[in-house]
Amino acid sequence: MMEFTLDQADIVIDLDQQRLDLPKLNKSYVISSGKNGIGETENSGKTPRGWHRVAEKFGADMPQNTVFKARQSTGEIYSPALAAEYPERDWILSRILWLAGLEAGFNQGEGCDTYQRYIYIHGTPDTEPMGIPISHGCIRMRNTDVMELFELIPVDATVYLKSEKI
Repeated sequence: MMEFTLDQADIVIDLDQQRLDLPKLNKSYVISSGKNGIGETENSGKTPRGWHRVAEKFGADMPQNTVFKARQSTGEIYSPALAAEYPERDWILSRILWLAGLEAGFNQGEGCDTYQRYIYIHGTPDTEPMGIPISHGCIRMRNTDVMELFELIPVDATVYLKSEKI
């Protein structure tokens, strides 16, 4: 396993405070993490902890509110009318930063792999609440915020997700 210290993190996500910080850039954003709580188990709907990296990024140069399914643009732009037409969709909008765990047996590997669980940092409809856990395990952000983050953070950036509650 790679060893990191907190001062090396490009992104620090505080799951207790529902906040994403860019300590090197002195920026902070409100987020929403998993409504099922915090944990690494696959199919749990929980947000994983520990050291990660941004494995892949999707959505460069796409318009704000672009709708993604399986990391591909559907050609749709999110709107209240589209939301009414598809009330059960888990909206993934604007940009995607796909996370990969770096801690073998904890958030990487069989039964706990963040990447295989498709855990992203992504945009969500602006009508969705922020600052409370309500996602399916991903880190949701306001669209303007995730678009800014996307431009500031490169692939392979280090990400630390923390919680004092577990």
